Amino acid sequence: MRKNYIAVLDIRSSEITAAVGERGVNNTFIIKSKYTCAYDGYASGELLDIPAFISAVSDVVRNTLSSAGGIKTFYVGVPGEFLKLINKDSVLTFHSAKKIHKSDLQALSGMCAPQEESEWKTIRHSCLYYVLSDKRKVIDPIGAISDSLQGKFCFIKCSNLFIDCLRQAFKQFAEIRNINLIPMDFAEAMYLVEPEQRDECAVLLDLGYISSTYSVICGNGLLYSEAFSVGIGHVAFYLMSELDIPYEVATTFLSTVNLNAKETLNSAEECIFEGKTYSFSTATLRDKIREGLDGICETIEECRASFTGKNIDGKPLLMTGEGVKIIRGAVDHISGRLVKGVEVISPKVPYYDKPQFASLFSLLDMALYDAAK
Repeated sequence: MRKNYIAVLDIRSSEITAAVGERGVNNTFIIKSKYTCAYDGYASGELLDIPAFISAVSDVVRNTLSSAGGIKTFYVGVPGEFLKLINKDSVLTFHSAKKIHKSDLQALSGMCAPQEESEWKTIRHSCLYYVLSDKRKVIDPIGAISDSLQGKFCFIKCSNLFIDCLRQAFKQFAEIRNINLIPMDFAEAMYLVEPEQRDECAVLLDLGYISSTYSVICGNGLLYSEAFSVGIGHVAFYLMSELDIPYEVATTFLSTVNLNAKETLNSAEECIFEGKTYSFSTATLRDKIREGLDGICETIEECRASFTGKNIDGKPLLMTGEGVKIIRGAVDHISGRLVKGVEVISPKVPYYDKPQFASLFSLLDMALYDAAK
């Protein structure tokens, strides 16, 4: 395998993707191979079927190894369901004004590092911003003159149970010597959201199929991150329950109904599944889909209310994830329901500039950055 290529494992709540890629020109990417496998997913901080998860991981990794030799390290994106965020403040004072060095930054972060826990392992830490003695906030204080240095840090921990499941999946591949864990909420925040937006605080929602993650971003880190086991698949489940139809029929209606389209008085939607025809008025389907989306909006509101660090009411909601584009008109409905501007964000990569690829390319970006270090 070429030296600049790296391998990543993107674990979503409905499918797992392994990819091998490298950095292209103008901060784009070159994908050498990509394999995806569906599985049962996760909810409430637990894998719904551990053997199925291990099998899915093994399947995509095996295909990756067969197509790209020389892979010894996998960078694995850890979903928000298996992460815990801890924010800490730290202050370092000096006898007199001095030039800030890298060792000062390391000492500052070491002073506030949280204790390790039996159930959690710290996999990432970052400083959101630094404050100098003249009260200036800076992202990189190295070289500045100050008699004190203050920093606001975020430490991200991963569930050891999740790590154990990963190890089981990878243990059959003797050539894989390292598994590097990357928190997906952090990777998406750093890749998808422009630095200028992060400096002023930004709100990001990754809308998945079974699970979603709501994050508040500031500077080079996270102020808040909450995963909740509600996604676009729950709208299909709601439709199935309310109309007494198979789940496959409900998912078909999700993709055919347009919440913004004007309907005629007798307009209807029809789906044939296993030889049986299911038909409902378009108005009925729209009402039920909107009700399902309202459930997601209520959870988003709960997340917003539980964050008390800063006033984010005026911030637009940045949305990404595979759940964004499934229902036409869903973004407009969520915006109206929340009474908030909603902006869909995606990777700025040709052919992959869609929200369903956000996690994969965020993971690739951070993995390539880590590998370069």
